[in-house]
Amino acid sequence: MSSILYVIAIMGCADDSSQCRSARVEPATYSSIQSCQAAMPDALVRNTDLSYPTIAAACQQQSARLASNEPPQPSRGG
Repeated sequence: MSSILYVIAIMGCADDSSQCRSARVEPATYSSIQSCQAAMPDALVRNTDLSYPTIAAACQQQSARLASNEPPQPSRGG
């Protein structure tokens, strides 16, 4: 079973906050939408270096995946 994590996507927008495009994604992950939304103001402050008239942020879902240190096994054809 995979759990849901949230990340903060930082977007650059036109003056009227239209035509937004993804600029970067914050490296931190959050276990709830509430904690993600609470972190958005600080994330916006960290990303004021972007060259857009308006900077916006949004929490996006991301599935958590377990990583393995073992290399993938080659498939055996028959």
